[in-house]
Amino acid sequence: MLSLGGQIEFQRGYYYCRLCGVGTAPWDGAVGLGEGRQTPVVAQLTTLAGAVADSFEKGAELLEEMTGLSQSESAVQQTTESAGERIAASFSRGKSFGKTEPWPWFCDANGESVGYVAIDATGVRQQGKGGEKADGRMAYVGMVFNPVPDRERVFEAEPKPGEAMKARYVSGLYSLHEMGPLMRLQGAQVGLDRASTWVALSDGGNGLEDFLRTNFPRVEAVILDFFHATEYLGKLASALHPNDEALSQNRVAEWSRLLKEEGGDVLIATLEEWGWPPGKALAAVREEVLGYFRNQVHRMDYPTYLANGWFIGSGAVESACKTVVGRLKGSGMRWGESGAHAVCHVRALYRSEKGQWEAFWKHRQPAI
Repeated sequence: MLSLGGQIEFQRGYYYCRLCGVGTAPWDGAVGLGEGRQTPVVAQLTTLAGAVADSFEKGAELLEEMTGLSQSESAVQQTTESAGERIAASFSRGKSFGKTEPWPWFCDANGESVGYVAIDATGVRQQGKGGEKADGRMAYVGMVFNPVPDRERVFEAEPKPGEAMKARYVSGLYSLHEMGPLMRLQGAQVGLDRASTWVALSDGGNGLEDFLRTNFPRVEAVILDFFHATEYLGKLASALHPNDEALSQNRVAEWSRLLKEEGGDVLIATLEEWGWPPGKALAAVREEVLGYFRNQVHRMDYPTYLANGWFIGSGAVESACKTVVGRLKGSGMRWGESGAHAVCHVRALYRSEKGQWEAFWKHRQPAI
């Protein structure tokens, strides 16, 4: 077997069933040997290297640099993906990792504790069997989190110096329907039900609001990410001032301030009454942007959200898409569905709050 000290020879009983043609070595499981007869510590470090490096090839190089152990690119890939499959299997059985311990939820301006949930999706390029071309898949990233309030927000107890945001991530090539139980599982383990108020954030993607309200029915508001809204304002300003970038930026700042201070209804009324110059191109962009705002206006009451001390940006989940799924989006990368699904789970668990990664591997340790 492969240990941190190198190869170790051993002898153990091997049992073969003539009826089913399957052989077993119970001792391997008792001592925690993984794929390739790796000791638990070697399997953990191999998976870590495969998950954090830019590629499995670089993961093999990183592993050798960290430990002196030489493993092939394929061995690193197999070990990493196998760990992801075990994580996914545990979630499918309703099992999470670590202690069930409620977070100390921070309070808003009303003195109410607030728990946040968010979900987003990002594309992963796929490759079919035999190198055939395949359509890309969307990997969802869902999170339950407790963001640290800044000085502009009112709360009962100040965060401790250096205190970081607590977050639990779930990611994989799931359908939106399948993500619900997985996110609720994480919420239950950190005591989301103990937070007085639930707030959800999303970028307005198709079906996300219904998903959040269905799976987290106590949500007070499903807030449209403020910065996605301002991107639409930027598109409109560029169409209005195509040859003057400075004027376009000033216009975006003006509209954004109005949106934040007065809300979506006032901004829509302002844009409808604006003295727009003639032009088919500008008119088309204007109608597109106004249509977007009219559809999302019920999620754009930013003055109230800010008065309550709630966050209005989905930067946390957008960042999670980059840190969790970004490993799969390297230049020229193509993935099989099972491999992409598995690595998403490894990355999500590793990026989750401290203790999750360790709990998974402790669970894999032998009982002797």
